[in-house]
Amino acid sequence: MNREGGSNGGSCYYAVLGIRRDASFSDIRTAYRKLAMKWHPDKWARDPSTAGEAKRRFQQIQEAYSVLSDQSKRSMYDAGLYDPLEEEDQEFCDFMQEMISMMNNVKDEGDSLEDLQRMFVEMVGGDGVSFDSNQDQTAGKRGRGSGSRGNPAKRTNSRC
Repeated sequence: MNREGGSNGGSCYYAVLGIRRDASFSDIRTAYRKLAMKWHPDKWARDPSTAGEAKRRFQQIQEAYSVLSDQSKRSMYDAGLYDPLEEEDQEFCDFMQEMISMMNNVKDEGDSLEDLQRMFVEMVGGDGVSFDSNQDQTAGKRGRGSGSRGNPAKRTNSRC
């Protein structure tokens, strides 16, 4: 995925659809329909000089809509964790969606980091090892490996 978000070399999905980050589902659908009609490849088929550009833009619009219209994918995308080039891993998506939901609840309730950690340990059945926020975070840190997810650092970049 490129630095701006889309996998087809475009800008972030919000920019592709020309909407704000806080757009409602209705706003997303309206923008998608308008742009899909404008850039549909069948409309440009008679003009070979723009047919390729129309197809590319239509694919970007489709991709942006497929992510932003799905609340789960949109949350992952906004958090910088969604990569359309990776194969679907529903368990990971469910886990991350639950974590995002918990973090949003913590913000709303005013709970502390320790409370979130306690909830996390309870959820995964931790071994009682505590988290020291003063500890050097890079020491002993391991990556997720080189499995199908690739380099997790590439997913944490800013989107828009």
